[in-house]
Order: sequence, then structure tokens, then C-alpha cells
Amino acid sequence: MREKRFLGTHFVFAALLLAALAGVCARAQKALGVFEDHADVGTVLHAGSAGFDAAAGSYTLTASGENMWATADGFHFVWKKVEGDLTLSATVSFPLGGGNPHRKAAVIFRQSLDADSAYVDAAVHGVGLTSLQFRAGKGDATHEIEASLTAPAAVRLEKRGEMVYLYTAGADGVFRTSGASIRVGLKGAFYAGIAVCAHDKDAVEKAVFTHVAFGAPEAQPEKPRLVSALEVIPIASTDRRIVHVEVGHFEAPNWSRDGKWLIVNRDGRIWRLPVEGGELEQIPTGAQTQCNNDHGLSPDGTWMAVSDSSQALPGAEHLSSVYVLPAAGGEPRRVTTNSPSYWHGWSPDGKTLVFAGKRDGDFDIYSIAVEGGAETRLTKAKGLDDGPEYAPGGKYIYFNSERSGHMQIWRMNSDGSEQIQVTTDERNNWFPHISPDGKWMVYVSYEAGVTGHPANKDVQLKLMRLEDGVVAGKTSVLTWLFGGQGTMNVPSWSPDSQRLAFVSYELIP
Repeated sequence: MREKRFLGTHFVFAALLLAALAGVCARAQKALGVFEDHADVGTVLHAGSAGFDAAAGSYTLTASGENMWATADGFHFVWKKVEGDLTLSATVSFPLGGGNPHRKAAVIFRQSLDADSAYVDAAVHGVGLTSLQFRAGKGDATHEIEASLTAPAAVRLEKRGEMVYLYTAGADGVFRTSGASIRVGLKGAFYAGIAVCAHDKDAVEKAVFTHVAFGAPEAQPEKPRLVSALEVIPIASTDRRIVHVEVGHFEAPNWSRDGKWLIVNRDGRIWRLPVEGGELEQIPTGAQTQCNNDHGLSPDGTWMAVSDSSQALPGAEHLSSVYVLPAAGGEPRRVTTNSPSYWHGWSPDGKTLVFAGKRDGDFDIYSIAVEGGAETRLTKAKGLDDGPEYAPGGKYIYFNSERSGHMQIWRMNSDGSEQIQVTTDERNNWFPHISPDGKWMVYVSYEAGVTGHPANKDVQLKLMRLEDGVVAGKTSVLTWLFGGQGTMNVPSWSPDSQRLAFVSYELIP
């Protein structure tokens, strides 16, 4: 009997303990608002903290931590464990002056609480710089896509499948796509929350988050909107910066010879804008109002070649022909007689153009004098040849060809002799572009099985080391993105061979 009373006492005590713990958990959850828990992640010298003011709807985080970067992070994290597609938005501010200009307050999706976890975040820095940061896999290096808007009023991360998008709000409080997006494969349950990093292992920083809200992404319509983002990437750091973004379609950036302008085509016209960002300014092209994505500048920067299909040929459809005009705009002069012809390269001495042309049902590489005249056929292999471009010095022409069974990069002498395969992988590689110093080649790489160079595909920009126009090293992935057609069809190196321009795309509601 005594034993039963003893056991009964224990049961009562256990029930009271569980109830007390439940109460503590409920109070803890209420103390963290919409979140479940918080902790320091990685190595920090000073413990962080988190507080929630229910009346103000604000979260105040303090944190140490050297950085959220490279292959491991140190920061304070407030989270909720989630699954599937979602949005998380917040307004971010730093109430304390001074501090490291690169201290970070972020909205973040993270696979785990490990310091080297895969993650993607919307990071607002102390100086206002705002970027989509990401580590694609556990232990990988961190990269970023810098948004064109600095010090936004609010930021939002949106996850759709494996794609994550950064939205920013300006002074009007309306969220708009920043143009920054990346595919990061967060699997199953993951952590969604807010985070602060001091960017100084010896310091403690404070940030305040308000208007924090979880939500569900809008349903994707049958015909989503296309968003184009003009980006610049340095080959040394591989950290991307968005120069211009808009709802609509533009493509194929060139870089001006003085390094001040980027040139794209949109709605059949040619446009330019400053490298640091701004609005598109139309370059007059006279009667040529159906310019496509094959355009570029002469070596001295005074002339521009365009491919245009405005004029119908006798007894034929509107087919692309190659024209030249002053780089600042003017009346174009037709160079090619036969069509369709698509410009791709200018010889280093400025006297010859190379282009892809379809003749008798087959696409091959041709050259022609800038002044016009007879065209010279340079390739004769069966299958599509495209994307020709001179290497500096003029000895070689690089191009892409499917003669080996799928699209690969090839090289030939400028007279068409000694055609040699350069890439030999399973991917489909297009549009080789050689740096002005002749040390690098970049090209657009599609997944195996993709035919042609379609739009709206996952692609890689791959970088290959050259020496005197000849392959000297292995390839590396410069970046990966959603794009393809229009991303980098034409020469897009900066004059100093340090940066590249390209266009990425999004399909959003």
C-alpha cells in the first residue's frame, strides 16, 4: 500500500513537472514572438542575446562573431524550424552608431546550426550594402549577389522549391524583386530566422528587427513575369553585383572600350547605361529597329556591329543581316549580302568581321571585310557552328560546334585551318569569349541533354586559363544562374580583363 502511494506521489510530481515545463516552453515561445529558440552559431567570443517586445513587435539581437562568410560563420541566430516554400520579411536597423561598416543583420534560411551549414540570407550591412549571400553546400565557400538598392526599408527572402529570391522595399514600403536569386538545395526541415554578426570577433553589435512576418509565396501563374538583371562579376572574387534590374526582357551585354558603359539590346533597339548603374539610354540605330542579341564594338570603340532583321530580302522573310554604325549611334550600313547572318567577332585590326550564317540549310562560320564584299566560309563540318570570336593578336578564332555529337568549344586559325576541340565534357558549351589580355576564356555551359541555347535554364559561366591563345589550365565554375539565351551571347569582358558582364533572369508572379 505504501509502495502504491509512493508511486502515485511520483506520478503527480511528474505531471506537475511536465505542466511546469510546458508553461516555461509556452512563455519562452511567447518571449521570442514567431520564433522558437535562439543561440550563438559557430565561434563567438561574447555570448549573444535576443529579446522580443510584444507591444512594439520588435526583436533586439546582440551578437559577436568574426563574420558570416567563407566556409564557416559566427553569429547569433533566432529561428523557427520550417519546411517547404515560404517567405520571411523584416525591417532592419542598427541603433548604435560606429561599429564595423560590414556588420550584418540578416533574414536567413539555414539547413542546420553547424557553422559551415548551407544557407542563403538577405544581409543588410552597416553601410547599407544589401546582398543575397549563400553557401550552396555544407563546407562550401560563401558567395554573394549585391543588390542595386542600398539601405532598403525592408528585405524579404522567398523560397520556391530550390530557388530563393531577394526582394527589397524602398521608402514606399513596396517589395520589389532585387533581381538576385540563386538555387540552393535546402532539404527537408530547415531553420528560418533573423541573425546578427558583428564582423569583429572582439566587438558586440546590436540590431533591431521589426515587421517580422512569415508568409506563403504567391501562387505561380501560368505565365509568370520575366525579370532581367544586368550583373557584373569580378573573376578574382566571383561575388556578383546587380547594375540594373527591370520587369521585362533585355540581353547580351557588351562593355565599352573605355570601361564606362554597358550595352544591351531590348525591344529590337540597342541601349547603354553606366557601369555603376542607372537608366537605359537608347543608342539610335536608324532604320534598324529589330536588332537581336548579336552586337559589339570595334577594337578602337568607335564603331558598333549589329545584327538586325528589319528589312525583308527580295522574295524572303525578315532575316538577320550584319550592319555597322558609329558607336554613339547613327545610320547603319549593311555589310553582309546573304542572310541570315549573326555577328559575333571583330578582328583585332578592325578590318574583318566574323559571323555565323545559315547557307543551304547549315550554320557555319564566315568572315567578311568590314567594308563588305565576298564572304569567306571558315567551317564546313556537318552540324551547327556558332559564336566565333577572335583571340587577341588575331591568330586564332574560338567558336562552338556540335560536330562531336553535342555542343563544345573549338579553336581554329583565323583562315579556318587546324580546327581543334577545346572542351571535352558532357555539358553543352556555348559562346566562348576571350579576355582582352588573352589570358582567359569564359563560356556559357548548359547541362547535358539541353539542345540549342534556350532561355530560362540553369547554366554555369565557366572560366578557362589560356596562354598565347592556347588552353593552359583546367576550367572552373565562375558562377551559376538561371539564364541561358541572352545571358552572355557576345563579348562582355571589361577592358582590364578583370570583370565580366552578364544577364540573369527570374520568372516571378
